[in-house]
Amino acid sequence: MPLTLAELFVHAASHGISIYNFKMNDLTSISTPDGNIGVDRSKLNGTAEELACIAHEIGHCETGSFYNIYTPLDIRQKHENRADRYAYRKLVPKDELDRAVMNGYTEPWELAEYFGVPQPFLEKAVEYYKVVQGCVPTDIL
Repeated sequence: MPLTLAELFVHAASHGISIYNFKMNDLTSISTPDGNIGVDRSKLNGTAEELACIAHEIGHCETGSFYNIYTPLDIRQKHENRADRYAYRKLVPKDELDRAVMNGYTEPWELAEYFGVPQPFLEKAVEYYKVVQGCVPTDIL
């Protein structure tokens, strides 16, 4: 079964990660190495976006993927990609994706709805499984 937002909050808490909602000027979300996540929910369009956003930020915390904006030698995208991959595996696990397709969910919008994530997030997860992991889990996309 797909992970719900409530289950994601429980997962975060059980790993010592605190999630706070507050207004931010330029950011939608942010995470810190000490296990704090800030989210400006007013910038998110619904539960699916919130789920993907928080999973990404938890990915930063769980994988230690943090960067220093003041250090020119740190590659920001490397850390963002690592957090994204964590979120894909957490919210759209390959075995569940395969199972959903075998059960007739073949359109990207159907799969996004099934997993409770935004369609662009689902499409990136499928691309991750196809390209990065070198396997094609489905015939979608």
